[in-house]
Amino acid sequence: MDTEPRSNFLRTQIQSDLDAGIVDRVVTRFPPEPNGFLHIGHAKSITVNFGLAEQYGGVCNLRFDDTNPEKESQVFIDAIQADVKWLGYQWDGEVRYASSYFQQFYDWALHLIDEGKAYVCDLSADEARDYRGTLTSPGKNSPYRDRSIAENHALFAGMKAGEFADGSRVLRAKIDMASPNINLRDPTLYRIRSVVHHQTGDHWVIYPTYDFAHGQEDAIEGISHSICTLEFEDHKPLYDWFIDNLPVPSRPRQYEFARLNVNYTVTSKRKLKLLVDSRVVSGWDDPRMPTIAGMRRRGYTPAALRHFCEEIGTSRSDGVVDVAMLESAVRNDLNVTAPRAMAVLNPLKLQLTNLDAPEVLMVANHPADESQGKREVHLGPEVWIDRDDFRQEANKKFKRLVLGKRVRLRGGYVIEAEHCDVDANGEVTKVYASIVPQTLGEDPDDGVKAKGVIHWVDVITGVTAEVRSYDRLFNVEDPSKSESMDDVINPASLVVGEAIVEASLVLAAPEDRFQFEREGYYVADRFDHAPDQPVFNKVIGLRDTWSNND
Repeated sequence: MDTEPRSNFLRTQIQSDLDAGIVDRVVTRFPPEPNGFLHIGHAKSITVNFGLAEQYGGVCNLRFDDTNPEKESQVFIDAIQADVKWLGYQWDGEVRYASSYFQQFYDWALHLIDEGKAYVCDLSADEARDYRGTLTSPGKNSPYRDRSIAENHALFAGMKAGEFADGSRVLRAKIDMASPNINLRDPTLYRIRSVVHHQTGDHWVIYPTYDFAHGQEDAIEGISHSICTLEFEDHKPLYDWFIDNLPVPSRPRQYEFARLNVNYTVTSKRKLKLLVDSRVVSGWDDPRMPTIAGMRRRGYTPAALRHFCEEIGTSRSDGVVDVAMLESAVRNDLNVTAPRAMAVLNPLKLQLTNLDAPEVLMVANHPADESQGKREVHLGPEVWIDRDDFRQEANKKFKRLVLGKRVRLRGGYVIEAEHCDVDANGEVTKVYASIVPQTLGEDPDDGVKAKGVIHWVDVITGVTAEVRSYDRLFNVEDPSKSESMDDVINPASLVVGEAIVEASLVLAAPEDRFQFEREGYYVADRFDHAPDQPVFNKVIGLRDTWSNND
């Protein structure tokens, strides 16, 4: 399912930089904040950054921008590393952290103070907001803007020493309060936060802002192309201002591309966290979540996600991608790679009246790929078929089992329905059928062809498994517009039931994927599946059932 890299403006830019000798090696980075699980939008960023480095023979760093320890956790750090590896990428060298550079950031902050380009400000958050101005009106200078270099040094040292209360003072760059770009109106460089950091412990009580740390991290690591999403475009002049005004060891360049927006999906970490905290979902890795961990547990494949990210392209134009494209990529990948198996979700017992002894059939694991081999499937006098596959009478359009008509058991014999048992409510409780002789792998000798093929599971060897049928979490295209997410949750996003599965499936390893014949694609749950308690998650149906509902 590999896709040849498509040309896009980032590849054009990198090639131009290499041809012009501006850079001699491509070094990119993926810099997540460890304050939540990665989602589908991050998958796009991962494929862009790692993919570009790979294409041009360069390297990509994994760096955690851990400048806000109040919302960060080692759990998120571990999950992010697992996600990147699962997608098939390997970062260069050791995992990197912004916190590893805290001393260097502090020294560079002192450099800006020495140059008269940074000052300690005592305005409260509300006052600072008032002083900042608006998009249409300029800001005004802080009354603390003209403090002396010596006073700023002393106050900043006091901030570092923990002498002041949280939020009482910040260090700001001295740029231009009248700038039309609000990001240049004396942005905050450091704030006081008496919080224990997951990497540095209690060594620091002041932490740099992301804007101050971002470009300098890139410069320290020798990043050639700092690739961000478009929301950082307005921050680019500030990024460049820091690079121009600090003695950094290299000059990275920032380029922006449009973030990935998918319908029927939310990717706001705040809203995803709300879904977790309110227990709408079971956790960050719930298979209905658009997180990479959730999609992995759902049974999506790394190849399908990479293919999807490549297919939608990389541009500077914002837009919304139909989630059906992602689902189609998953379906197409599994159609080729997933072995077939049989499971009956709505069982009805069928007795084979002329099968004298159980038989063992050899059934192909994939109809179009002989390399996937064959498996043993037991056939006894009684089998389970799907209730929807039988009718006492039906028109010619019904291609399944009807009294007096024939169908083929998948991988087995042609059978002919003879009669059925019906309870007092008119419900069919059992079907009786006979095997048409000499039809194992052959058409009937009498020329009466089977009307169709149905799946089945042997009653004696079949195993009961839990089946979790997942669907889209939201039932509207843009759930972010809803005031309450409760109003747009799809009530059928998870239906838990049972199925009777063929015996071979209990030996499936967690994350093994299968096409349950005529039902859809399923995966052995990553955590809950076991031979004595099989659990399968529905990955995706055999066809798009939403297209007619949109």
